[in-house]
Amino acid sequence: MNKLSQSIEDYLERIYEMIEEKGYARVSDVADALKVSRPSVSIMVKRLAELGYVNYEKYRGLTLTPDGLEVALRIKRRHVTITQFLTLLELDENVIAKDVEGIEHHISTETLARLEAIIAQWKSDPTSLKNILKRKSR
Repeated sequence: MNKLSQSIEDYLERIYEMIEEKGYARVSDVADALKVSRPSVSIMVKRLAELGYVNYEKYRGLTLTPDGLEVALRIKRRHVTITQFLTLLELDENVIAKDVEGIEHHISTETLARLEAIIAQWKSDPTSLKNILKRKSR
């Protein structure tokens, strides 16, 4: 699969989140969520439809195709994993939010898998993480 642009990933992630939350996604909702104009969203939605990621019916809203859902779930997994990792490090919520947005589009599959392994280990042995965090604060 080709590397998708950060912009495409952001759109697919937001569309997925809206469908999960409200059961639907509209151009106006996506525009509000991403803080972009409705015409910009319309242009991107047409592009996403051409790429086979969304179905769009004017005045009816957006749905993800199976390929679009697969990509959105992959993006969501990255977002959740990075958030969990940074949360375990006891970072400020604002720092976490900013860092997740910066990291999630650039992290490799290999690094993500390692982070998931570290998270699982730390959750099964919280003492090891506490010891690491204590050393950092000295």
